[in-house]
Amino acid sequence: MPELPEVEVVRRGLQAWAAGRRVTDADVLHPRAIRRHLPGPADFVARVRGRRVVAVNRRGKYLWLPLDGGDVLVGHLGMSGQLLVVAATAPPGPHLRLRFGFADDRDELRFVDQRTFGGFFVTPAADEDGEPPAAIAHIAPDPLDPAFDEAAFFRALRRRRTGLKRALLDQSFISGVGNIYADEGLWRARLHWARPTETLTRAEVSRVVAGVREVMSAALVAGGTSFDTLYVNVDGESGYFDRSLHVYGREDEPCDRCGTPIRRDPFMNRSAYTCPHCQPRPRRRR
Repeated sequence: MPELPEVEVVRRGLQAWAAGRRVTDADVLHPRAIRRHLPGPADFVARVRGRRVVAVNRRGKYLWLPLDGGDVLVGHLGMSGQLLVVAATAPPGPHLRLRFGFADDRDELRFVDQRTFGGFFVTPAADEDGEPPAAIAHIAPDPLDPAFDEAAFFRALRRRRTGLKRALLDQSFISGVGNIYADEGLWRARLHWARPTETLTRAEVSRVVAGVREVMSAALVAGGTSFDTLYVNVDGESGYFDRSLHVYGREDEPCDRCGTPIRRDPFMNRSAYTCPHCQPRPRRRR
C-alpha cells in the first residue's frame, strides 16, 4: 500500500497541475470508487462539477482538495490507486474508476484502481480554514507535519502498552507510517519492532521519530518506493527508493551496518524485517 512519501509525491504533482483549475465535468465509472459518498454518483458529480480546486492537501495517507463554495473532495489511494494526468482522448483502460475534466485543458485527471480499495467522496469543509474536514479529523498528524508533537507522542506511547511497530502503524496515533517505513525507521533507531512501548525512554522515542523522518524525507527525494508499476506519480512515473532500503524485503541479506543477515518475522499477516544484531529482540518479561 502506498505510504506517506508516495501519497505526498502524488499531492505535490496534483498541487502543481490542478490547484486553481475548475472542474468542468466528472464521470463515475465504478460505484466502489465513491462508496463513501452515500448520496450516490449523481450527487457526487453535481458537487464537483463547476467547482474550482483551491489547493491539494494531505493528512496521513488521505488527500483532501478544498473546492470553492465550501466542500472538500477527499480521496484515498487504497492498495493500488493511481491519480494520473492524461490526454482526454487517451483510451480508458480496464481499471478506470473516475475521471475529471478541467476547463481550458486537453488533459484530464483519472483515478485508476485495479483492486478498487481506494475511493473518493465529497464532504463539507472544516469550520476553520486550513483544517482537514471532520471525516478525516481523527487521523493524527504525520512525522513531517509541523503540527506533529513529539512530546505528546512520547507520552501516548508510554500509555499505549503495545508493540512499537504496531503503534507506528496506528493512523489515529501517528499517521502516514506503513510497513516499509516502520521497518526502515526502526532500523535507523536500532530498536526492535516488538519493543513494549511502555518501556521506551524519551531519547529512544526521539530516535524513532528521527529515523522515520529521515527515511520518509529520503523517499520523497527518490519519488517514493515502487516495487511494481502500481505506485506512480501523476505523470505515471515510478519512484526508485526501493534501491535504498536497508532491511525491508532483504531477508538473509547482510545488514548494511554490521553484516548480520536480515531476519524476517511474521507480523499482523505481513512481515517485519530487522537486523538481529543492531536491533536485538527485547527479553520476555516474567
